[in-house]
Amino acid sequence: MTEHLSRPAGAGPADDDRPPPARFAYDGTTWREIAHLLANLPMALIGFIYVVTVLATGIGLTVTVVGLPLLALGLLGARGIGKLERARARALLGVRVDEPSPLPTHTADGFLPRLWMALKDPVGWRTMLYDLIRLPWGILTFVITLTSLFVLWPVLPFLARALANADRAMVRALLSPSDELERRIAELESDRGVVVDTAAADLRRIERDLHDGAQARLVNLAMGLGLAKEKLLEDPDAAAAMVDEAHGEVKLALQELRDLARGIHPAVLTDRGLDAALSSVASRCTVPVRVTVDVAERPAAAIEGIAYFTVSELLQNVSKHSGARTASVEVWRSADRLMLQVVDDGRGGARLDAGSGMRGLADRLGAVDGLFAVDSPPGGPTTVTAELPWRDRTDTDGADAPAGRTRRGR
Repeated sequence: MTEHLSRPAGAGPADDDRPPPARFAYDGTTWREIAHLLANLPMALIGFIYVVTVLATGIGLTVTVVGLPLLALGLLGARGIGKLERARARALLGVRVDEPSPLPTHTADGFLPRLWMALKDPVGWRTMLYDLIRLPWGILTFVITLTSLFVLWPVLPFLARALANADRAMVRALLSPSDELERRIAELESDRGVVVDTAAADLRRIERDLHDGAQARLVNLAMGLGLAKEKLLEDPDAAAAMVDEAHGEVKLALQELRDLARGIHPAVLTDRGLDAALSSVASRCTVPVRVTVDVAERPAAAIEGIAYFTVSELLQNVSKHSGARTASVEVWRSADRLMLQVVDDGRGGARLDAGSGMRGLADRLGAVDGLFAVDSPPGGPTTVTAELPWRDRTDTDGADAPAGRTRRGR
């Protein structure tokens, strides 16, 4: 049995018989692409006129003192145009383009370094190139899109998509930040944080050592001398004993201050270089250490200090953790790198994450573009290799002492 459903008399037409709701022939994405293509012409005109004006004025006035500063300001202005174009591409084309990092002008000291940094800004120059090549493209896309709206409107969505894809490619190629540059900027920012944290930790260590060591001894010394002064007349023997005790406290305080000063920057390193300083460190190691320094001249004081403290901490690890019978330290220069290598015949198993301070060493070297590698299989031997960038010593680093080629052992 088949049931037939019928509409009540006087009812309106069925829902299936109703026409679809009125809407635009193109979807929202197509209309946004059309709007972007039509806006290409005015934006291209603005960008082209700006770039031609900046280049003509800046390059034309380079014979005067205002030419290069004007060109630098023009490049900074080009960054603003690039930011506007990226925003337009994000809004109308859906292109996700990250903003480039701002110019790190705070790292440059003085007017000339900042001027040079602005003149070699790759983001500004790529934006200028983008604006130069956009004028013919802007005219072409404007004419094609406007004509197609009236003549070729059935195929306009396909034309708009093809032209918009070319625009997307230009934005990604010329207005996107350089991946390598951004990676390098991120590394430098991270390294700067490591340097700041390390310096703060060193200051806290120095403050703690002064407070708990020399300062406490000097306070006891002042109290002892005060008591000796009171007993000087009534009990000279007791006063003499207190003075002797205070004399011993003075010697201990001086020794602690010397040790603290050596920990900040040892005098032997300043006066005689890595050769003598590393030989002094090796003489305090609990195992025999052979030291070989093969550099023709001394590096910059900062690089020399990092090399010294790196070897010093590695030899402390040899004394405390390795169980080695012998060790060796080699220092040499290879092109523009200062190479360090510490080898011991201990039990091995050293790792950067083992809590022996090697992670801190790796971070410190990384903060100055250095490298740190550990090869320590179980059972040994352990080989730690470090690289530091070579920088020549300047007059402000102090008098150069001949580094020479030396071999010392303990």
